[in-house]
Amino acid sequence: MAIDDLLDEHEQGERVRNWLRRNALGLVGGVALGIAAIYGWQWWQGHQLRQAQQAHAAYEQAMRDIEAGTDNAGAALAGQKGVYAQLAALRVAKAQVEAGKLDDAIATLRGIEADPELAPVVQQRLAQLLLASGRHEEALKALEGAGEPAAMELRGDALLAAGQREQARGEYERALTALDVASPARRRLELKLQEAGGRVPDPAEAI
Repeated sequence: MAIDDLLDEHEQGERVRNWLRRNALGLVGGVALGIAAIYGWQWWQGHQLRQAQQAHAAYEQAMRDIEAGTDNAGAALAGQKGVYAQLAALRVAKAQVEAGKLDDAIATLRGIEADPELAPVVQQRLAQLLLASGRHEEALKALEGAGEPAAMELRGDALLAAGQREQARGEYERALTALDVASPARRRLELKLQEAGGRVPDPAEAI
């Protein structure tokens, strides 16, 4: 090997050592961050699994309570977090409705800390139960800020039940405007609008 090659290797080695000395803290930090990220991901996965297991156990307990006729079976789900817990609570509320326990189902739905994706479903189911219980004002409050066609329709139902026909017509009209023309719910909405004294627009008028 030529002496020039040895010198080049020596110089390169020195450069590497100098670079390491200058960047040692950053390298150590980067390695530590990488390790922390790996362990953090593993912890998060384990945490999610534990949450799902706890929610599943709480759901099974709630279903046993319903079958036994125990009041407020939804209390078994109190404090549970995560998507699984939310879905479990929706299923518990459905079982409570089928068992004729509307108030318990309402309490279960109100106890759900829903993610943004599930919030409209929870909101609308709660409003439906409140309407079925004759609690029109509470149903309207539960639907505050909701902009989905189904929520507008429910607001119209609540207003109509409360004798506010003009306001109900407005909600049904807005729901029809926002609803897809091919939606199966369209005919139902048109009938409700007519019941509220409104006029269903002729599709030809929009041409």
